[in-house]
Amino acid sequence: MNAPWKTGMPGNRDPFSAYICDEAALDVLRPVVVEMGWQPEKCHKGGLRNAVQSLSITASPNILMVDLSESGDPLNDINALAEVCEPGTVVIAVGQVNDVRLYRDLVASGIQDYLLKPLSAGAVRDALIQAQAIFTQPKAHDPAAAKRHVSTAVVGTRGGTGASMLTTSLSWLFANDHQMPTALLDLDVHFGTGALTLDLEPGRGLTDAIENPSRIDGLFIERAMIRASDRLSILSAEAPINSPLMTDGSAFVQLEEEFRQAFEMTVIDLPRNMLINFPHLLADVNCVVLATEYTLASARDAIRILSWLKANAAHVQTFVVANKVQTATQEISKADFEASIERKVNFSLPYDLKGVTNAAKLGQTYAEANRAAKGGAVIREIAATIIGVSDAEEEAAKAGKKAGGASLLGKFDLKGLLAKKDKAPA
Repeated sequence: MNAPWKTGMPGNRDPFSAYICDEAALDVLRPVVVEMGWQPEKCHKGGLRNAVQSLSITASPNILMVDLSESGDPLNDINALAEVCEPGTVVIAVGQVNDVRLYRDLVASGIQDYLLKPLSAGAVRDALIQAQAIFTQPKAHDPAAAKRHVSTAVVGTRGGTGASMLTTSLSWLFANDHQMPTALLDLDVHFGTGALTLDLEPGRGLTDAIENPSRIDGLFIERAMIRASDRLSILSAEAPINSPLMTDGSAFVQLEEEFRQAFEMTVIDLPRNMLINFPHLLADVNCVVLATEYTLASARDAIRILSWLKANAAHVQTFVVANKVQTATQEISKADFEASIERKVNFSLPYDLKGVTNAAKLGQTYAEANRAAKGGAVIREIAATIIGVSDAEEEAAKAGKKAGGASLLGKFDLKGLLAKKDKAPA
């Protein structure tokens, strides 16, 4: 069906009307309508059929909210509504059937949104604001005004290098300091700590997405993600350890696609095994933060991961972050580490057991709990650098012109480094 409300522009008509079946929903709706500056008398008792009868003899409003609760065949009845609506009408449907397929069919028919009963004032307000924005948004697309979505993956060279700490801290900074709607995707499906760090229950959102990739859409994202704040949402899991991960990775790609539509920033906690099993996860990632330590094992694995990134994800801009830096006690010096990986370490985080412990006790991210600490300042610098990645730099990286990868054939001499460590004074 080609609904007429998707074409044309509204004339001089009422800004809003609603046809709602029950008083409980009307009691939620009327105060929001008054808040929007509209007349509460435009909230009529009665559902979709009443709307069709009324609009067949009067002009349709700019924004129409209609209740489908008493409709036996919502899609067919929507056709009848389309016949009496004037071009330019934005329609918001209300119903009590929680079905993704119905939602998709309604949106495909031209409906702006579908709200599930019982209504909440917040959901109604958001839907009406979005509908009203249709009449005020620029008619022509302005590329300069469009905000570019940035996707960042955080990978640890070894367990315990602080990848999850960086993931949660960066997400929190993007959302709170930089006011960017941010999605945190914790892909450590069995042992992830993203929700735990934010003092949240992980829910079943990520598990449901993996089990049913076809269900993933905007509505699924809205319902499955756990909100940590107004601008930060997380999708994670604590899958049973007797349930192996059974997926071809399509769910993760679909999630990334939906995040690009709904958020300005995506931060992915990406375990090494996921990087190996699902390399396509980095296809649309802009930046990779590689968390490491000045140890032999981390140096070896940093070389391997940097080499993999150079061969398989040359378009990403990689930042190497050394964590838990203790000059007097580390296995490898910074100079030897950089010589081994054949590139500079971009950022260094000092060893800060007190700060990490304090954050855990407060149920906060490290960056939030330690704003005055040196480590907190470094992570804020990392966040600002990621946001500042320009389109030109990304294009250069895609063309393979940006340096930064390390080769497995580089001169990484484990024996030599061990010898240096053995000769070092106690």
